[in-house]
Amino acid sequence: MTKRIKGSCTTILAGKAATIDGSTLIARNEDGAGPLNPQKFVVVNPEDQPRHYQAVLSSVSMDLPDNPMRYTATPDATDGHGIWAGAGINSENIAMTATETITTNSRILGIDPLVENGLGEEDFTTLVLPYIHSAREGVERLGALITEYGTYETNGMAFSDKDEVWYFESIAGHHWAAIKIPDDAYVVAPNRFNIDDFEFDSDDTMSSTDLEELISKYHLNPDQEGYNLRHIFGSATIKDTRYNNPRAWYGQQYFNPEMDTSPLDQDLPFICRTDKKISVEDVKWVLSSHYQNTVYDPYGTLGTDEEKELFRPIGINRNQELHILQIRNDVPAEIAGVHWLAFGPNTFNAVVPFYSNVKDTPKNYKSTTGETDPTNIYWLGNIMALMGDADFPLYEDEENIFEQNTVAGCRSLQIKADQEVANQTDKQAYLEDINNQMADLYQKNANRLLGRMLALGEPKMKLQFTLND
Repeated sequence: MTKRIKGSCTTILAGKAATIDGSTLIARNEDGAGPLNPQKFVVVNPEDQPRHYQAVLSSVSMDLPDNPMRYTATPDATDGHGIWAGAGINSENIAMTATETITTNSRILGIDPLVENGLGEEDFTTLVLPYIHSAREGVERLGALITEYGTYETNGMAFSDKDEVWYFESIAGHHWAAIKIPDDAYVVAPNRFNIDDFEFDSDDTMSSTDLEELISKYHLNPDQEGYNLRHIFGSATIKDTRYNNPRAWYGQQYFNPEMDTSPLDQDLPFICRTDKKISVEDVKWVLSSHYQNTVYDPYGTLGTDEEKELFRPIGINRNQELHILQIRNDVPAEIAGVHWLAFGPNTFNAVVPFYSNVKDTPKNYKSTTGETDPTNIYWLGNIMALMGDADFPLYEDEENIFEQNTVAGCRSLQIKADQEVANQTDKQAYLEDINNQMADLYQKNANRLLGRMLALGEPKMKLQFTLND
């Protein structure tokens, strides 16, 4: 069996009343086990979706429905570990992100062990996204698959449509729970069990049919009242205080600076509310962050060497791709889905708002291979990040200019396309052309940034000798 590789991601969710434009947002950093795991951006058309599925990392095999929908995806660009489709938006504007590795505990694993030949991260998007017509349906289909086949790892996943955002967590081998994020709320979820307060008798929650009974039968609830699923099924380890909790703390501090909490806090809230209307730029900033303006920033000047290495940053060298899946409510359905995407470590990239209602993606985003190629956006992003990491203060302003100009340029193209698409005979072809223009703009601006970095960095090379003539 192929060796299983675990990633460690960060998820941000926002309901439609919490965002600046009334859209729903589900977003995630896909963080690999190592720095390089080439990714690509593709569209899976119905004729390309398998009708029989065979997992690579387990023995799971199943027939799939004959009526898949088209969907965008960000799969691995190299073979050997399965598809790992990652995230996407289908042709009915239903979005899914999968998956975020989460924690559990020995109490529930003793009752419901993980399933060695069950489902895992490589499988979920491919098996669910092409067949669902709402976020709620996504929860139902995913829950049914885990109930039937089990899973060999615990994960958090999210679904959205124009009205609802749902967050789903698998619990040990065959159990799961999901909760609808309130319209006026946001979530920052790191690699731990995240759902806290949970009401079983609610239209805004779903779970395995026997989950409440299981908690009672095996005396799993440590609290005197109510159900806090993080207390029941999750962890509160030293690793959580160093690896997981600080990321939730920093994201919550960004949206709610008035919160009096600590990065070591084991009980940071799951569902949060803020008076600030959340934008795509906000989500990107948090998912790129490294504890700026605190003593914990590895690039900063405030802390000691020990403090700078104390906590795992959100933006990290293992960022493979960042997606922000936006379903808009202020435009026609044919342009409502936007798959914002960035490749490589987030300190030196920018998100591009690709329309999801297309049949193909730009060449420099879909043609990634295992061979280094600076004309490909995945590899270009990694090159920029490596150069930038060598002297972050020297290049930081240039990166900020690159990111602002790139997102502004893409937004300008998007505004024009939103206005013109109704006049187009072949709307999908038109949107594909706009996506290509955005990809070209990114490539042009990234190359310009590389040039500026060379101009700033080469005079500081150690291999030099000044001529005084």
